[in-house]
Amino acid sequence: MGFQAPISGPGDTGVSQYDVFHDPSASAGDGISFVVLIQSDLLDALHTQMVMRLALPSRASRVPAALCPVVVVKGQRLHALAHFAAPLPARLLKRPVDNLAGHSSALVAAMDAVLSGL
Repeated sequence: MGFQAPISGPGDTGVSQYDVFHDPSASAGDGISFVVLIQSDLLDALHTQMVMRLALPSRASRVPAALCPVVVVKGQRLHALAHFAAPLPARLLKRPVDNLAGHSSALVAAMDAVLSGL
């Protein structure tokens, strides 16, 4: 029997795919100040949400651009660190500070690079 998750409609958490939040984890003190929610809105009922950490350029200087695309959050250039994508408890993602839907193709391509190596 597979994993069973409760089903509910999109938007139940009050956040949207590609919303940006202050990083609630310990990595915030390590040059990673934001996370972007990359999980589909169709999975809002889950208790965790997949996020990609966003870091200052110096933190991502030795990785391919396709793996760490540059995004702008509140006027600050940051690299999306696809190889550091991880789930966070949904309850920690409360107030978005920005949305990166305009960068969705680059973020999805970065996750594809993690999964397929391309």
